[in-house]
Amino acid sequence: MDKNLTNISGDLSSLTEMIMNFAVTYGLKLIGAILALVIGLWIVGKISKSLRVLMEKRDVDPSLRGFLGTLLNISLKILVIISVLGMVGIQMSSFIAMLGAASLAVGLSLQGSLQNFAGGIIILILKPFRVGDFIDGQGYMGTVEDIQIFNTQLKTVDNKVIFIPNGSLANSSITNFSKKETRRVEWTFGIAYGDSYEKARDILMRLIDEDSRIHKDPAPFIALTSLGDSSVNIVVRVWLNAPDYWSVFFEMNEKVYKTFSKEGINIPFPQLDVHMHQAK
Repeated sequence: MDKNLTNISGDLSSLTEMIMNFAVTYGLKLIGAILALVIGLWIVGKISKSLRVLMEKRDVDPSLRGFLGTLLNISLKILVIISVLGMVGIQMSSFIAMLGAASLAVGLSLQGSLQNFAGGIIILILKPFRVGDFIDGQGYMGTVEDIQIFNTQLKTVDNKVIFIPNGSLANSSITNFSKKETRRVEWTFGIAYGDSYEKARDILMRLIDEDSRIHKDPAPFIALTSLGDSSVNIVVRVWLNAPDYWSVFFEMNEKVYKTFSKEGINIPFPQLDVHMHQAK
């Protein structure tokens, strides 16, 4: 009986000693890992907050601001957790290798989508255009209605909606007609040979002066640009506010046509004279 009690006592002592050794060996690691996790998550929160403040100061698009903030926050937290698990002795090399292989497979399968995603980030950061701008990109002209992560939505002048992938849009030429406050509009008017160029020039200048939407500075430009086959061509260039471009363009065409006719200035059209000779 005494021998059994002695054996039990010895087993308990061994178990207690093993527990103490485990606690000493891994307890400090566990406490250190917990502290590292708390401090790491606190640092991640500070970095995420600093990034949000920086993006607000740089006037980054709100949708991109939230997306980048979330992406950075999740990525940093994953790194902290992997580091903490490594501190307690868990081998993460296999997990990291598996995660890398899975990321590669997903990246290859979503190659086109990732290109559009990267293009969307470039557009939202560099801002070659904004919502409401009238642009020409990828052969389409229209007003930008929405800039999303993967595509940009345009509304054409005839009220069609075009979705353009951001990948191709970010890597091609874009004409932004709304980027500047002012634009230059140009016309070429033809008058008949024999009509007075000086009179036509005075009429054009009078029509320009009567339109308050046309800027006086820079001064309007009128010149005889070429002698065509059937007309003397006069070029007219003026500056105005960008929103007035098309209204001034079309109205000036109408005014010039009516005024030239009233003032006796002929607007010629192509003519072909045919001479017939009778063979002897």
